[in-house]
Amino acid sequence: MELEDLKNSRVIISCAMTGTSTPRAKNSNLPVTPEEIAQDAIAAWRAGAAVVHLHMRDENGNGVMDYRRFEQTIRLIRANPECDVVINCTSSGGPGLDGTRSTQSRLEHFQKIPEIEVGSFDAGTFNWGDAKEFNNDPAFLKQLAKTYLECAVKPEVEIFDMGMLGNAAHYFQKLKLLQAPLWCQFVLGVLGGMDATPENLQYLVRHLPQGALWSATGIGAGHLPILYTALALGANGVRVGLEDNLYLDRGVPATNAGLVERAAALIRLYNKRPATPAEARQIMGIPPLVR
Repeated sequence: MELEDLKNSRVIISCAMTGTSTPRAKNSNLPVTPEEIAQDAIAAWRAGAAVVHLHMRDENGNGVMDYRRFEQTIRLIRANPECDVVINCTSSGGPGLDGTRSTQSRLEHFQKIPEIEVGSFDAGTFNWGDAKEFNNDPAFLKQLAKTYLECAVKPEVEIFDMGMLGNAAHYFQKLKLLQAPLWCQFVLGVLGGMDATPENLQYLVRHLPQGALWSATGIGAGHLPILYTALALGANGVRVGLEDNLYLDRGVPATNAGLVERAAALIRLYNKRPATPAEARQIMGIPPLVR
């Protein structure tokens, strides 16, 4: 199928498996160990996910940037000979092994693990609710973008507000540090960023750089409004998963596979099809998987 036909007829489902800080006590289905995350990633792929977005947790369930845990998880996923899911890893999943949030801990898994195909590029700094500063200063972003270029990792440009979209356009169009096609992931509903409303998503989509591709997710109660709006606006992808939303319905704990299955069903009802991993790679400009 031609590339333009793929873009028009397929929707890439990305499953954000576990995130950094949500406690397992809120949903016992949340995967925490490398073995659990890998098993859940394969289940999400079987349900229709083309991409899995990975964070790691330490032995206490807290987010950690530990390249060894990334490596173990990815090895377990790739041990399934049929699973060709696209591997997408965070660059902002908590402190490193020394307990600090160092640039090295945010980069070394991309430098050491060639199987990582996509990496998050959070295009700016903001207050994450009233709990912490989510720091992505210009020096770090330039180093991250250069690392992705050196390691052949596709940036997933995560956009939490309009200012970040402006930053992304700057790194893409002026600095030439983000390669085409620009892949943007709108993350709406975090306190400190834009609310998860159809109006906000429409506004962001209208201001995308020409030729950019995009996906979207809504946090918590914003999940379904953003999912439906994204499909109506012709999104190239949608993101689901327990990192963003713990419930399938009010009071009903979700699973990653269940959230993927629902998104896949809605995509089919919209007369499109969930993209396969191979199709997702073609749409996003990622080389084919070589085992």
